Amino acid sequence: MEITSLRYLLAVAEAGSFAAAARLLNLHTSTLSRHIFSIEEELGTTIFEREHSGVRLTSSGHTVLIYVRQTLADLDALTKIGRSGGIGKHGRVRLGVHMPPIGSTLTELLFRWHHFHSEVELSLHEFPDGELCRVVRDRHLDAALIAEHALGPELVSELIYKERLLAGVPNRSPLTQETATSWAALGKQIVLVQDWPQSHVTRSFYGALLGHGTPFQSHAVSKQSLLSLVAAGFGITLATESQARAGFPGVTFVPIAEENASINVVLAWTPQSEDPAVGRFIAFFRDEARSLRSP
Repeated sequence: MEITSLRYLLAVAEAGSFAAAARLLNLHTSTLSRHIFSIEEELGTTIFEREHSGVRLTSSGHTVLIYVRQTLADLDALTKIGRSGGIGKHGRVRLGVHMPPIGSTLTELLFRWHHFHSEVELSLHEFPDGELCRVVRDRHLDAALIAEHALGPELVSELIYKERLLAGVPNRSPLTQETATSWAALGKQIVLVQDWPQSHVTRSFYGALLGHGTPFQSHAVSKQSLLSLVAAGFGITLATESQARAGFPGVTFVPIAEENASINVVLAWTPQSEDPAVGRFIAFFRDEARSLRSP
């Protein structure tokens, strides 16, 4: 049974006669009649009662017409979704993160995206920095917000925002009495760092800032778990400004008076990505981030 025949059937039912429907469809009446007869033969029922004044739906015809209307409506909806998906108005974006997506810049970007593209599903997936590159490269995720120092060479990226780094220290530490601290002072402390067997990018980044003689302790845990160890006096750690604003019980966040006390957060993706929704997401984040950075 062809979709065209179903549309012809609906036209006849709404016009009330073969002749009137044929004029609307720019068809010969005999051609239209053959299509309707073919449907009746296939279904094994009479849909229209033919009269001199036109046609009238049979009881079976009324039931058939309900399903014809629904089928055509579903097909039209499917066509609309397919067309809008082709330009990225529908679909899904799988976004990887390492740090929780907090902070004024990122929250504003996510708000704007959801406001203008609520039809596109956005799902977040947390991974260690070193793993984020792999899962994006292997197409398990579409894009990732990642610290620039952890970016792999196989991905392309765009700077989204920059965040200051602060020292997270126990409330009882003498460092809390300082208005600001330095790498030299922090390098004398035990520094707790998120570190995994398959990735040491964060530890390497900390080492470049603090100096290679710094006593590190590695923990394969979330930032929240690491901060709980800081609160208990096991050592200090580095945190972004947005993490500091969120706060953590038992931890004081001390500014670091160094020019390089910051990280760049980039949006990274594989150049082979062809999904329209993903392309729209990347372009939106890139353009909106540039707009927010402009004076």
